[in-house]
Amino acid sequence: MISTILAVFSSLARLIMSDPTKEKTFIAVKPDGVQRGLIGEIITRFERRGYKMVACKMIHASKELLGKHYSALAKKPFFDDLVAYMHSGPVVAMVWEGRNVVAMGRKLLGATKPDDSAPGTIRGDFCIDVGRNICHGSDAVESAKKEIDLWFGPKEVIEWESCEKSWVYE
Repeated sequence: MISTILAVFSSLARLIMSDPTKEKTFIAVKPDGVQRGLIGEIITRFERRGYKMVACKMIHASKELLGKHYSALAKKPFFDDLVAYMHSGPVVAMVWEGRNVVAMGRKLLGATKPDDSAPGTIRGDFCIDVGRNICHGSDAVESAKKEIDLWFGPKEVIEWESCEKSWVYE
């Protein structure tokens, strides 16, 4: 009986303490997006939605880092070209925070293939070719955590409270 009560209280405590507005996603502006001057446009789309940036850096990613990031695609025939392309110039790596930010971030970016992306999405507005789709976004909460941990150290992701929070969330 006591163990059941403790389990219920533990579950309630996790629910109360977990804040859905604290979900995080990893977004990267790829070399083509950087070269085309689209960093600000991409940041603006996330900010206008109401999401909060908690980390950002421009980096010339090593082939080792990119190999780890794209490890799920290692057996694909385009893997080496993808790593070489991503290593060809600077990338802007970011962490965004907010309610349902992983799923909504993917919607803001649009489909991986620009031809499948609706106008109004980042890829729908700015991309033509899948090999130059200007940005990467985490596809799940679990992969977002792995990608954030891969690209950022714990002290690089800043916890802060936006004065806009009460204007974005009830």
